[in-house]
Amino acid sequence: MMHKEFVFQKSRRAWLKKIQQLGLIAVGAWFSPATVFAKPEDAAKAIQEITGGKPVIDGKVKLVIPPLVENGNLVVLKVSVDSPMTANDYVKSIHVIAEGNPLPNIFTVYLTPRSGTATITTRVRLADSQTVRAIAQMSNGSFYQGQAETLVTLSACTELV
Repeated sequence: MMHKEFVFQKSRRAWLKKIQQLGLIAVGAWFSPATVFAKPEDAAKAIQEITGGKPVIDGKVKLVIPPLVENGNLVVLKVSVDSPMTANDYVKSIHVIAEGNPLPNIFTVYLTPRSGTATITTRVRLADSQTVRAIAQMSNGSFYQGQAETLVTLSACTELV
């Protein structure tokens, strides 16, 4: 009886080892750099969804991000929009797009005239060196953008959990 149990244990271990090898191959293919990083088309699609096809005008939006970032896990980002923030003229929302992240639309902030100023400061994760865009939707329905380039030496958003 001991002999049969030993044979079963040995074959089960071999079976589990094969499953583990196949799983690692599948995970390696799933998380390859070609599939993890977004493509510029993904960022363009995200912008299209935000604007509904309306033109995006350069100006009014100032995006400040360090030009060189050692670690992409904590990147300080500041966006300010030139707006009086009155009941008739204010920033409705600010969208931040990172074209190299797996999900390009990093976050959206919604504002009202009661916000006082259209300025936000936060930290974001960046997967790679890339162009980051901030798009502001104004109360009249127009869109303005600002952008900045950053070089990331240690990428984020690509770790296996």
